[in-house]
Amino acid sequence: MVKDSSFDIVSDFDKQELVNAVDQVKRDIISRFDLKDSGAEIVLDEDKSITITVKDDMKLRNIIDILQSKMVKRNLSIKILDACPVEHALGGNVRQVFNLKKGLNMELAKQIVADIKNSKIKVQPAIQKDQVRVSGKAGTIYRK
Repeated sequence: MVKDSSFDIVSDFDKQELVNAVDQVKRDIISRFDLKDSGAEIVLDEDKSITITVKDDMKLRNIIDILQSKMVKRNLSIKILDACPVEHALGGNVRQVFNLKKGLNMELAKQIVADIKNSKIKVQPAIQKDQVRVSGKAGTIYRK
């Protein structure tokens, strides 16, 4: 008897690894000589955004580089960072907000479904909120 199998295509990240990466960046800001007394701040807003506030653009770029390197070391894709424009904050500071991408947008989900249907594999893709579920009979995914 052939059973049905399914899998989900989803865009997600490990929240705890992101928290750890941001905590490491905070420790680096405290210990690095060029950032030590700069008043730099990095804040993780749950799993929605990361906000970096610092005195000048050079230090902002340094912190972004540190954040990206810590994320890569923790197997987090830097593609989850959606950078908003740099804005000027109070006291002559600059602030940059990175919204965190999670889930598939409708356009990408439709493209994935179209690609699966064009591959002529006997499976049924279906869009479910922010993910694509692919289901079919066991063994149909492998081409002969």
